[in-house]
Amino acid sequence: MSLIKCLASISLAAITLPTLHSQPRCPGNAASIRFHVVQRSRIIVPVVINRTGPYEFLVDTGTGSTIVDPVLATELHLKTRGSVEVVGVGFSTAASFAYLDLLEAGSHSVTNHPVEVEDLQPVQAADLHFRGILGGDFLGHFDVLMDYAHRMLCLDDTKVMQAAVKGGHIALVTPSQTPDDVPLTTLLIIPVHLSGFGARQLLLMLDSGANASCLFNHAVNLAPGLRQTRQRDGYGADGVKRGFSILPPQSMQIGSFNIQQVSIAAPVDSGENALTSKEDGLLTTGLFRRVFISYADRFVVLDPW
Repeated sequence: MSLIKCLASISLAAITLPTLHSQPRCPGNAASIRFHVVQRSRIIVPVVINRTGPYEFLVDTGTGSTIVDPVLATELHLKTRGSVEVVGVGFSTAASFAYLDLLEAGSHSVTNHPVEVEDLQPVQAADLHFRGILGGDFLGHFDVLMDYAHRMLCLDDTKVMQAAVKGGHIALVTPSQTPDDVPLTTLLIIPVHLSGFGARQLLLMLDSGANASCLFNHAVNLAPGLRQTRQRDGYGADGVKRGFSILPPQSMQIGSFNIQQVSIAAPVDSGENALTSKEDGLLTTGLFRRVFISYADRFVVLDPW
């Protein structure tokens, strides 16, 4: 499974990313990759495939698999090896898969890397322009720091960066269910409390591929007395235009810190939910100044704006 998405594009004014002017370095002097941001929070980085490129890829912690567009797959003369299931909220489809001899991001590389060959036009229809997606199966080889303030992605396979990052460790939750072809370690699920949900703990997936946070319908339906307010159109991960309810602004408690006035969307009608996981929704990483991820040691460090 590649996509665990509530929505591909919706505009929520609460997400703003100020630009800081300085000469930043990654913690521990780990190697950095400069990125640019689209739709206020989505990270685009250059990658090199089989020593050709660079190609622009979306960094997506909410996607388990690395994906290339069919047009790029043709340019690279990739040979497909079979098919896999692609699952999202309200839809399920199939994609073929292949292997890359070499996938490079900055100074880091992975050999014989599997990729899905999947039509990205539904996501690109939301005014995004990229040739593929770097998913958790690539990112999971490293400690990862997404520094939105300085437009810098840091990858480290030595744990030097981990020792230099300051802040409370938030343990990742192991999913209760997941399709067999998605490694559990690629999913970044954290416990969150929202003011409109009383004492109930929600499990939200940290998602750098979403430009807004959202809850799945089953979570909203269980909220005590939570009223959905205005509606807004957005695009699902399958590219279909859908209606979303914008919930009343929430106070969000994560670990020891609290974020005020968080905007969250919920699909008005997602139909049959194709997901088999029990997560309650997605939390955009754009809410944070910096996000550090240790895939191997299963924790994150979040630095709110």
